[in-house]
This record gives sequence, structure tokens and C-alpha cells, in this order.
Amino acid sequence: MIEQILPAGVIGVEAFDDPVGLTALPAEEPIIGRAVEKRRREFITARHCAREALSQLGADAGPIMRGETGEPLWPRNVVGSITHTDGYRAAIVGYAMAVRSLGIDSEPHDALPDGVLEHTSIAAERDVLAGRPAGLHWDRLLFCAKETTYKAWFPLTHRWLGFEDAHIVFEQISGSDTGAASGTFTSTILIDGKTDDGGEPLLRLPGRWLIDQGFITTTITLV
Repeated sequence: MIEQILPAGVIGVEAFDDPVGLTALPAEEPIIGRAVEKRRREFITARHCAREALSQLGADAGPIMRGETGEPLWPRNVVGSITHTDGYRAAIVGYAMAVRSLGIDSEPHDALPDGVLEHTSIAAERDVLAGRPAGLHWDRLLFCAKETTYKAWFPLTHRWLGFEDAHIVFEQISGSDTGAASGTFTSTILIDGKTDDGGEPLLRLPGRWLIDQGFITTTITLV
């Protein structure tokens, strides 16, 4: 389903379960050496999706190590992003010559736990969500878009971005006969958007979202 919200030039691979017998690459094993079994399975399958995507892109599909803040470290001249949640894992990649940064996040299509929305949104967002039609879990969709914003932001700034530092507005919305819903959003950065890659500052990040098969998936592609 992920290909529905990816532009040309960005490769995505997803998995809805963990293949039997799949193991971590030796170089990656220390990253999850003490992790519980559930966390291990998520990590291994998500990294497997990432390597499949890299292979389809034509890039080196070796170990994907982790940076100091937990971000995946991609091969030279490649950008990417990884997500995993209960029942779903995915990775997206593209060449840096065509794509500046990528972000992806997925969540179950369900309401957020009580109290989470207040800590992960700003008042203007909550005011809009209160008037949205029933049927979609807008609170979880907003949370997912916030996480995606951070994932696209960090590789270009190497700075923290809090939930209160971006204002997300959901725009185009469409449905389908299968019950799926999709649309676009814009994440406006509320702090200094200066980057360290020599490019334009990050002011407005355009995103796409999809709700299908019980999952919310949001993506941002910066070019």
C-alpha cells in the first residue's frame, strides 16, 4: 500500500509480518543485543525492508547502522527513513541527488491514549481536529505526521524538533471503495529552520498520508 503515497524516484518496501528465520546482520546485532524479542523482530524486519529497498534502488544493501541519536545511517549518496509498529514495518529510500530528505511513520488506526494529544500537539491543531468529521482517528494521524516531520527534519539540521515546534494542517482528503482514506498535509516549522547541508532552510514540509488495512502511514519527501 505504501507506493500510493510515494513519488517517482522513492522506493518503498513494507511487511505485515516477520519472515520466519530472518536474523540481524552480524554488524547490526550489537544494536539490539539486549532488546526484548518483540523489539528484535521489529528491528530485523524493518532493516530487511530497508535493504530490499536499497537493492531495488541499485544502492549498497549492507548493514544499516545507527547514529548517536538512534537514526539509521544510510549508504553514501542515499537518504531514507524507517518505521515499525505492531503488525507493520516499512522503509523508504532515494538518491540524495534527487531527494533531499525523507520521513515515514506508521501507527495503528486507533485513538491515542488519553492525555497524549495534549502533549503532542499545539492548541491550533487541537481546535481544527475538534471539528473534523468522525470516522478517522485524527489525533493518531496528527501524531504520525509529527513523527514523520521530525524524521525528515533531523538529517538536515541535526537538531531536536519538539511536538510544539511544528504546526500541521491537513488538506486534501479523498476516500475509496475499499474504505481507505488518503490526503496531504503541510508541516510548518515554528523555530529556526536553518539546515547544515547548505540548502534552503526548512520552513514548510509537504506530506502525504494514507489510512488503509488498519494502519496510518505518513510520508514527507523533500526535494
